[in-house]
Formats: sequence, C-alpha cells, structure tokens
Amino acid sequence: MNIKFESADKINGLMTIAIEKADYQEAVDKKLKDYRKKAQVPGFRPGMVPMGLIKKQYGTAVKVDEVNRILGEKLYEYIRENKIQMLGEPLPNEEKQQPQNLEGDGPFEFVFDIAVAPEFKVALNGKDKIDFYTIKVDDKLIDDQIQMYASQAGEFVEAQEWSGNDTLKGDLRQLDAEGNTLEGGITTEGGMIMPSYIKGEDEKKKFEGCKPGDIIVFNPKKAYPDNDAEVAALLKTDKEAIKDMDADFSFQVTEIRHFQPAAVDAKLFERVFGEGVKDEADFRQRIADSLKGQLVANSDYKFLLDVRKHAEKKVGDLQFPEEILKRVMLNNNKDKGAEFVEKNFKASIDELKWHLIKEQLVSAAGIKVEDDDLKNVAKDAIRAQFAQYGMTNVPEDVLENYAAEQLKKRENIENFVDRAVDVKLTAALKGSVKLNEKEVTLDEFNKMMQEA
Repeated sequence: MNIKFESADKINGLMTIAIEKADYQEAVDKKLKDYRKKAQVPGFRPGMVPMGLIKKQYGTAVKVDEVNRILGEKLYEYIRENKIQMLGEPLPNEEKQQPQNLEGDGPFEFVFDIAVAPEFKVALNGKDKIDFYTIKVDDKLIDDQIQMYASQAGEFVEAQEWSGNDTLKGDLRQLDAEGNTLEGGITTEGGMIMPSYIKGEDEKKKFEGCKPGDIIVFNPKKAYPDNDAEVAALLKTDKEAIKDMDADFSFQVTEIRHFQPAAVDAKLFERVFGEGVKDEADFRQRIADSLKGQLVANSDYKFLLDVRKHAEKKVGDLQFPEEILKRVMLNNNKDKGAEFVEKNFKASIDELKWHLIKEQLVSAAGIKVEDDDLKNVAKDAIRAQFAQYGMTNVPEDVLENYAAEQLKKRENIENFVDRAVDVKLTAALKGSVKLNEKEVTLDEFNKMMQEA
C-alpha cells in the first residue's frame, strides 16, 4: 500500500491511496472460506461447495467491501497519525480520480481532496481586557418578578363590567341589512371575545364598558381585518363559510371573565419558595438572590460572545479551502442545492473559525467534560424551565430524576456536551483575562443583546 499526501498551500490537501492485491487478498480469502462453510447450494453438501463457484458468486462483492474497509481505515489512520486537522469529510478528486476496475486485481488508486484547517495560534491571558456585564437586580426587576408569580397563581373571576384584558362570553347572531336576525344565518352560542385583541379600532370601541346582558352590534370582518381564520374561530365555522361575508353580528354578553392575580401574601410566598418565608421583605430578598443566580448565566453568555469577538479580531483573517468546503457543504445538503450553499457559506465559515479558535482555548485550559458536568448542565436547564413557571423550590431529587431521563436521550447529549464546555471555558477565561466589569439594568442588557 502506498499513501501520499500533498498540500502546497497548507489548506488544500490531496491524498492518494494505492491499494494492492497483497493488502486485501488474505482477508478476502478468509471471508470467502467462511461463505463456503455456510453456503446452501443445491447439489452440494454444506461446506463442500467448490471454491470456484463461491468466488464467482461472491468474490467481487467481498473484495469491494474489503477494499472500502481498508481505504477508510488507512485514510483516517494517516490523518490521525500525521496530525492533519481535516475539516469535514474527504471527497473524491473530480479531476484525478479515475474509474477503478474492481473486478480486477488492482492496484486500485483513490485520490481525495482534503480540506485542511488553517494554521494559527491564539491565547488569552491577563493582557486581554474583555467586558463583563453584571445585571443589576433592582426594585423594578423584583416587582416584575412578583407580578409574574402573582399572575401564575391567579385565577379567572366573574366581573360586572369589561375592562383591560377581560374575556367576554356570549351569543352571536348574523344580522340582515335592516339589523334584524338573519333567518338561516350564522348563530353561535358561547362565543369568546377578548376585545383588547381586536385589530379594528372602531369595532373595539363598541365593547368599552359593556356589562352582562348588553347587546353589541359589530362586524367581525372589520374587527379582524385580513384574518379569516380568527373570524372563523369566533363564529365556530370554517374559513370558506365566511370568505365573502361582510355582515354585522349581534353579540349578547352572557359572562365577563376577569383575570385576578393572586394576592402577594403568605400563600404566594409558600407557593414560590416553600415554607419559611417570614414576610414580604424576606420574599423580595429571596427573589433577588434567585434572580442573581439566574442572571449570571445571561452575563456569562454575553461574556463568551465578547470573548469570541475579541479572539476573532486577535486572530485576524484566515484562509480556508473554500472550494472543497463548498463541496462538503453541498454534499451534506443535497436536498437544498447550490443556492443554499452560496447563501449560507459565509456564516458557515464564521462559525468554523470560532470553532477552531474555541478548540485551542479549550485545549489550553485543559477542559474535559465528565459525567457530572453533563448532569449539572441538564439540571440547570430543567431548573430554568421550572423557574419560568414560578417553581423555584424544586426538590433536588426531582431535578436528578429529570436530568437522568434527559441524559438517556442520545439526541440531547451533544447539546449538553457543548453547554458543559461553554460553562467550563467561561469559568476558566473569567479567571485568566482582565475583566472590565460593568453593572447594567436588565433593559440595558437586553438592548445590548438585540444589537449584538
């Protein structure tokens, strides 16, 4: 076997692998002998089928399998042993690769294009100054959180007059041109309307201050312009039935449902944090402490984005084997075509550049992901999900069980590994670079993230 690798510009590699008969024959013979032992051929006892017949029937297929096995094995072995940082998968060279007669004995020559990562070095230390934004937990943020908890624990109550985001329940009847109920027209009982969501302002005003028993005449098509799906849902019919309709409807209010947030009292304190909250001041302090922990993740995420920007600027422009990488990208997105590749190629290269930089930073920090790291990031993700529903006192054993279930799903593992690497890399870099610490409000932070 002969393997040759060339890369004059250090990013476009050309690998030639020549496989000779001596490389595959022993394995082929062994496999054919195994076939002979098991072959069921009429007229011959098991194990007594002539080898010539076995070779004629299976020889070429077995040889092709063995050549392909050797080819893949030796190619990746060479890449690994020679520390070639290959990007994507090797592709057959479109000019130099000649058709191979695999029915013959060889030698068989295979020529591959190899995309090689550009060579560069990047390191971050105390000389690198990077912003770190701490989100201030102020009274407004605490008040917003309390309002969210109160809303989550709230309930609907009957009201005697519509206001705000109340929901109206009532009966709808289609009217004729004179304002009378249209015989054979659409009639809907128990229709639900939230006037605050009505788009037509003139129609919305008709519901202001309404009470149970009131009859409002309005036009559903004008209330929800260019939204036949909304009109059909209100009238409990299909879009085809109201396609050309432009009639007024009467709506007799039978019930007004008002959403009442929960009172900020001991019952809410216990619902959010369990037993032990002394009073509202203690409640607010616990919210502040909880928010600080949650917001650190936001700050760390922004920090890693700024690390990326800083490191990419420090590295400067890198040359990539674009033609090979476009072919790799097209090969991986055959259903989307060349237009997709051209449209998304630059973004793909940007992500690839950061991936290569990140690999060096992770290696320099000696980061390794252990099972406990995966479990911790899984628990953090689940804890954050519970927190969205106002559940901040989830028992540890519940988190453990949820995390264990998530980690059983193979499709989740890669995301958890990436997250664990980010967590450990962020911690390492916060300890090695010079932090330019700044305190901002959540609104200021969110504005920065929108502009990033």
